[in-house]
Amino acid sequence: MGIDSKEKLLLGAHMLIADGLSNSIEKGEELGCTTIQIFTKSARQWKGRALELEKIKEFKEKHKKSFIGPIAAHASYLLNIGSPNEATQHRSIAALADELSRCDQLGIDFLVLHPGSALDNSQEECIKTITHSINQVFDSIETKTKLLLETTAGQGTNVGHTFEQLAAIIKNIHDKSRIGVCLDTCHIYSAGYDISTPKAYEEVWAKFDKIIGHKYLNLIHLNDSATKLGSKKDRHAHIGEGEIGLEGFRLLINDPKLVNIPKVLETPKGIIEDAANLTTLVNLVDTKNKELVLNTPLKKYLKN
Repeated sequence: MGIDSKEKLLLGAHMLIADGLSNSIEKGEELGCTTIQIFTKSARQWKGRALELEKIKEFKEKHKKSFIGPIAAHASYLLNIGSPNEATQHRSIAALADELSRCDQLGIDFLVLHPGSALDNSQEECIKTITHSINQVFDSIETKTKLLLETTAGQGTNVGHTFEQLAAIIKNIHDKSRIGVCLDTCHIYSAGYDISTPKAYEEVWAKFDKIIGHKYLNLIHLNDSATKLGSKKDRHAHIGEGEIGLEGFRLLINDPKLVNIPKVLETPKGIIEDAANLTTLVNLVDTKNKELVLNTPLKKYLKN
């Protein structure tokens, strides 16, 4: 890890890896990021080519010398460790173990995973299958990389759109030190958790803390929602241009309980768009909290 995360705003974006894994760190630094998210291979592949030792060394050295703090990776969208289809489930378990191994080789802190889809099974059975699959992966491989279950929007038969579902998965994980949660602002809003006003925001976090527990929160995806509260549609929007609005993100970016939680943009992609969204977020920081960004590359986004 590069910078010390204590009392600094850990804010960044998902970086593309088309030009190489280590270049994602350089791109993040150019944007002023203090944390980033990447894929370690194509998101549409079950398994990527083995990582070359030189590439691993280069990535870790660039990270060490950078201003980038924690790094997260996102698992392939193909995985469904809760599938009722045994062949798909087994293939997903093997792919998840491979993803965790790749992250561990690169020194990546977190791997974000969509929990799974029930398809023609019940969500209760899907949750049991997800838990069993994760325990099987953890038993098969030792890694320092923590696995993060991402909150979902509730579309289709996806599991993870209620805090209770995520808590049920975590409850039966044998090694709880290796599991955590990635909260996506768009997804929870679309699932019915309103964070757009001060009162609603506090109520949502009170529920999260009671049902899941703050200690399991390791990462936040910052996305506005293009669809209305409870729509159960996964449609990301630029910060302040969706249904959540600027007030929800102002509350989040200034929340003292979330200072040391890495926050990563997954808004519609592009360097210009990422810079605009970072600018919006940094300038939502209250005057009393400006010290959170004054000693990081993000300071270039502060208004004069």
